[in-house]
Amino acid sequence: MAKLSIIGAGAVGTSCAKWAMVKNVAEEIVLVDIIPDLAKGKALDLAQSSPLFGYSGKIWGTEDFSAIKDSKVVIITAGKPRQPGMSREDLLNINKEIVKSCAEKIKEYAKDSIVIVVSNPLDAMVYVAYRVTNFPKNRVIGMAGVLDSARYRYFIAEALKVSPKDVQALVMGIHGDLMLPLVRLANVSGIPVTELLPKEKIEEIVKRTKFGGGEIVSYLKSGSAFITPGLSVVEMAESIIKDEKRVLTCSVYLEGEYEISGVFLGVPVILGKNGVEKIIEIELLPEEKESLKKCAEACRTLINLLNM
Repeated sequence: MAKLSIIGAGAVGTSCAKWAMVKNVAEEIVLVDIIPDLAKGKALDLAQSSPLFGYSGKIWGTEDFSAIKDSKVVIITAGKPRQPGMSREDLLNINKEIVKSCAEKIKEYAKDSIVIVVSNPLDAMVYVAYRVTNFPKNRVIGMAGVLDSARYRYFIAEALKVSPKDVQALVMGIHGDLMLPLVRLANVSGIPVTELLPKEKIEEIVKRTKFGGGEIVSYLKSGSAFITPGLSVVEMAESIIKDEKRVLTCSVYLEGEYEISGVFLGVPVILGKNGVEKIIEIELLPEEKESLKKCAEACRTLINLLNM
């Protein structure tokens, strides 16, 4: 029986649990939070919706971290969200301690699990989880590329007035302002976007994608995106739990791929029952390589600030 655990019962964690139920990803879903009764209340609310769309599994909440035992996948969403005017980097030291604490609990109670980190700044926080758990690199993954690519695809579809289902595009690199939305590979049912939109419009879409999270923060005033991030991480968990071998962009530890080592960056991978089953290396243009190297440098700067 597949078990999915989510640490953090805030907006993103609750969104993860909801989408996991809707997509019937696991027979058991556990929501964990240190705030007394928060996870219990959120889980009970979700459980009461199960008759309405036919989820037959078990969903429950607790403050007891031992509940994550025997999980196939553990998702870390715990951490402070961004506020208006706050960069992801501003969250570094606050969320480092939170993610470190979560990773210690995972190492203690769910040593065979695959870990997906959502907390920001993403590429630094997944590094924290990797170092603390000491799990193999294929079992510690960051969620960013699925979200950033979804935003990119939506903005392209919106500009062309076509179905987002027919848009394929990917975003590589760091989960931040230096991310790399690849223009030459973006297409609508195989038709290159460069043949459908003027250069100025594409540049506008690329910029909006890079700052897509910040745009939502500016509207919400006291929080950040949660619906699409929740679904994005569940897409990853589903591919692992159901061994679907999906090709998704995830933040993974690089050891020479793309001529980069020692950092977590978003690149296309195959996700299956063993976590990251393969890192897909695509041939990049010189300017794309340069952009990816800048992402790696930015990530390395954050890692140095972690003092780990």
